[in-house]
Amino acid sequence: MPLYKTITEGSHVKILIWKVEETEDQLRKGIALTENSVNRLKSMKSEIHRKGYLSIRHLFATVGLVDHDLYYDEAGKPHLTNGKYISITHSHEFTGIIVSDNVEVGVDIEMQREKILRIASKYTPLEEYKTVANYDALIRKLTIVWGAKESLYKIYSQHGLSFLHHIDIKDFSLSDDSETTGNILYKGKSSEYTIKFLEFEGFTCVYAIKI
Repeated sequence: MPLYKTITEGSHVKILIWKVEETEDQLRKGIALTENSVNRLKSMKSEIHRKGYLSIRHLFATVGLVDHDLYYDEAGKPHLTNGKYISITHSHEFTGIIVSDNVEVGVDIEMQREKILRIASKYTPLEEYKTVANYDALIRKLTIVWGAKESLYKIYSQHGLSFLHHIDIKDFSLSDDSETTGNILYKGKSSEYTIKFLEFEGFTCVYAIKI
């Protein structure tokens, strides 16, 4: 099974990335799904979505979890019955999870593509990127910022939270950095997060850990 990458942050946080290369039948083997998950899987028309969904259950198994350990709240945020923290992501052939024993976490995987330029003004002030060296670098940087804000949104999970107005990502260098910090300021409350990122095969993975 193609567990693509495992990252450990300290003794309490683990990030796992899967590259989906198996058939759907192969991915169905060795995992048990709840009735709700079976029904959700049946409702998915896209094969890549079904395969991604199943691969995430294999990632669960890697860290000692099963499908029955997962549930969602009214906002759609995933939780674990053992009280640990989890976040889940899926983009094309890559899926990922981040699990933490004692601190809130979020993860996002995105394909690097030109579409990010068309939506950038909706989530970040574009004037901040005038010094970015070239077109490809701009796509890469904007993808990291989007992934960072998506990761923080997954953690906070509150209706009305704006990527543009409530979530700020501290500037960073593509050439020198692999991490930065993020801040959420919403309804008078402020929270800080460590943001780390990595790139592979035209994709970007960003994960956030509450400070």
